[in-house]
Amino acid sequence: MTFEFFLRIFIAAILGGLIGLEREYRAKDAGFRTHFLVALGSALFMILSQFGFDTSLNLDRTASLDPSRIASQVVTGIGFIGAGLIIFQRNVIRGLTTAAGLWVTSAIGLTCGAGLYTLAFATTALVLLCLEVLNVIMRRLGTRNMSITLQSSSKENLKEVTALIKKECVELYTYNIKEKGSANEKKYCITIELKVKRVVYDSWMNGILNEHADIEIVSME
Repeated sequence: MTFEFFLRIFIAAILGGLIGLEREYRAKDAGFRTHFLVALGSALFMILSQFGFDTSLNLDRTASLDPSRIASQVVTGIGFIGAGLIIFQRNVIRGLTTAAGLWVTSAIGLTCGAGLYTLAFATTALVLLCLEVLNVIMRRLGTRNMSITLQSSSKENLKEVTALIKKECVELYTYNIKEKGSANEKKYCITIELKVKRVVYDSWMNGILNEHADIEIVSME
């Protein structure tokens, strides 16, 4: 039976590590080690919940055991880790996909701990399919949140470009124009938060800027 326990936590760690490698490749905060440990710990908790109290039950025949009690707390506990990955920044929520991936990694660990290997392998394959294959599709069909900072010596040019962006983008959240430089050489800087279709954002932005040679991109993210 000990070998079976080792096998369960080993498979859980490997499957969690596979998801973690994908997150590591995407340079996410929760990478290989985090997913590896979450899956490993979840499997161990499941095994402990199922078999860790056999001695107590043998000593006291009147005692009852709920195998799901410890395992159910893993679902609650993983929520605290996931919450730490979610960041609201510049009108954009970041980290939801990584948090959800960590949550399902925990479920995969619990599944391995219960000895349901086929289900665990199938779930891992679906997770990787979602994160990689569907990511390629969403690049062409989905939208992207962007933060653009533009600079020009003409305030009117910036206002004109902002009007074009506002007309063409999916949604414009905020924009703010600031004046900087000396009295002899004034520069105007505008930061725009917007949502745009992924398939067109590169060519679309370059097309707008090519018509206004005086405007330069300070940053785009």
